[in-house]
Parts: sequence; structure tokens; C-alpha cells
Amino acid sequence: MVLTKGDDYPIHQTAEPVAYAGTDRNFYDRYYFNGYAPGVGDHGFLAVAMGVYPHINVIDASFCWLMGGRQVNLHASRGLGMERMDTQVGPIRIEVVEPLKVLRITVDAASEGVRAELTFTGRAFPQEEPRFTRRNGPRVLMDVTRLTQNGRYVGWVEVDGARTDVSGWVGTRDRSWGVRPIGAPDAQPPSPAIAPQFFWLWSPCVMEGGDLYLHTNDDAHGRFWNRRATWRPEGGGAEDEHHFDAAEYRIGWRPGSRYAQTAEAVLKDANGETTVTFDVGRTFMMKGLGYGHPTWGHGVSHGEALTVEREDFVPDDLDPLQPHHLHIQASVGVTMTGPDGQVRRGKGVLEQLVIGPHAPSGFTGMLDPA
Repeated sequence: MVLTKGDDYPIHQTAEPVAYAGTDRNFYDRYYFNGYAPGVGDHGFLAVAMGVYPHINVIDASFCWLMGGRQVNLHASRGLGMERMDTQVGPIRIEVVEPLKVLRITVDAASEGVRAELTFTGRAFPQEEPRFTRRNGPRVLMDVTRLTQNGRYVGWVEVDGARTDVSGWVGTRDRSWGVRPIGAPDAQPPSPAIAPQFFWLWSPCVMEGGDLYLHTNDDAHGRFWNRRATWRPEGGGAEDEHHFDAAEYRIGWRPGSRYAQTAEAVLKDANGETTVTFDVGRTFMMKGLGYGHPTWGHGVSHGEALTVEREDFVPDDLDPLQPHHLHIQASVGVTMTGPDGQVRRGKGVLEQLVIGPHAPSGFTGMLDPA
């Protein structure tokens, strides 16, 4: 039986039932959220993710809370049962209240000491990022579409009995779908062998009066294969979005790591140069959401039955050069100075994943540090 709840909605993309997502084994469909207090200081950081993997029949989710230097991570996984409309994985649930605007997140894992009730409302219509398509030789590594949206939260988070009101917090959500490595790796290596290389910076920023979105994917020589910088006024739509003609990044790397210690972007358009300076703060480990996690990696099967696990660690105590510690989001204060001298301030994240060589950064090997 392949008919599922989704088949009663006009969302089909092929002649197949919704349970089938094309033909690629690595197809995925994913939610991601982060959130933080808009003011200066370390008031906590939250993150949520949920992934649906139709062709390996798995759904998983994570909820993370970073406070006082300790990161608490709740992981959950179960068999999908081919039902893609059931967006609940044990204690973690995501509900679309108003498409492209309002979503609700519920976490109820009392036995693990983690609970939350959160409603996210977008500040403006979501941005569609350029399609990410990347091959390793003849193999598709990535073929992904993603929407990104800054917004505000109402609700609370409770960890080990301590409740934090996060109403008024801001942050970013994204929805991505397509093809990228998931689940167990392919047993047959590429031919010819290809050394891993991936350079990724992503910085959605909640600014005074609007939203700034920056990202880049570079090759080993520093040439970008996917880059965009845009400004969208608060409450605006796609027709209100301003695209900068060019963006350049200047990263000062923390010695002994591949984490940014300082960062700046220079954006260019017909009006001149806009400078964006990042004040780099605390580190959030993306492995808490399953990214590169040795046990809770995306799409890894833990069996048909529900499996839930809590994991705690202190990000500052982790070796930054371990492969599963490379992917991070740093909290950043943001100062944006336009060509006319106008200054806007805000807050955001600087997501970083740097594997292999990157000539502008001085990286020549797989994991050599700054």
C-alpha cells in the first residue's frame, strides 16, 4: 500500500504517489530552526531540526538548547512507514500553522528533562536561495532547493526544570529538499578517488528594519560555485528583495582550528560598497542536530521503533579538528554600514563548515588548522 495522507493534497510532482520522491536513494526533505535573544549577551540559543528520508523510510528529529556554555541535545528517530505527512518523531513535533509564515514546535520529553512550546512567525516572505547542485565526478553530491526565513518566537523552553521564556526571541528557519548524502555511506568509493572538499559560510542576520542573508560555497581555489547576498525589508516580499552584485568575505581563523575568530563581508552594488562586520560569539555544535554525528547522523536507521536519547556536552571542551566538530554556528553581533554611511545593527549566526583545502584561508590538507 503506498497511498498516504499527502495524496489527498494537490502537491504531487510526478505520476507517483507522494510516498515516492523521484528515484534517488538520497532524497530528503528537512526543517531547521534556530533562535536567540535579540539583545547583547548570552541569553541562550535554541535549535530544532527534522528530516524525512522517503527512500530509506526513516524520519528523525533533534532539539538543542545551549545555555551557560552547556549544550543539551535531544535526538529521536523512527521508521517513516512511508507516511510523509506525520511530522512527529516521539517527543518532537513540527506543525505548519500558516504555510510560509507560522509554524509551531512542541517538545515533550519529560523523562529526559526537556520540554518546549514554540511558535515561529516569519518577519517577511521566505527567500528562495539559488539551487545547490554539486557533483563529485559523475556522482551527484548535492542537488538541493532551500527557502530561508527570519522570524520571531513566542513560547518557552524548559530543561531540567528551569523554564526560559523565549517570547520576543528572533532567529531563522529553513526548509530544504533534494539530494545530499544521508544514512549509511555508499560502500563503493568514487572512481577515480576524490579528496573531500567543502567550504561553506551561511549568515542569516536579523537587522534593524529588515533581514540580511549571506552565504557562499567555495571550491579549493576559493572560487564560489554558489553565493548570494540579499537585503529584504521587514514585511517585504520577493519583489522587495535587493540583490547585491558581488560579495567578498574576509575571515580571520582562530589559531589551532577552522573556526572563524573574526569575519567581515564587503557587498557591492551600483550604490557602492556595504561593509558587514561580525562580532563572533559563542559556538553551537551542529552535530547536536545530527550534522556529521557519528551515531545520530541524518537518516541513520535506529530501527522501526521510536528511539530517543539525550546527549549533553560543553562545546568549548570539544576538539575543534575532529571531523564531526567542524560544522558549527557561531552567534554573531552584526554591524552593517552602507555606502552612504547609514549604520544598521542586528544579530545572527555565522554557520561554518570547512573541509579540505581552501587557498584564500591557507588550508592545504584535509584538516590542517589555522
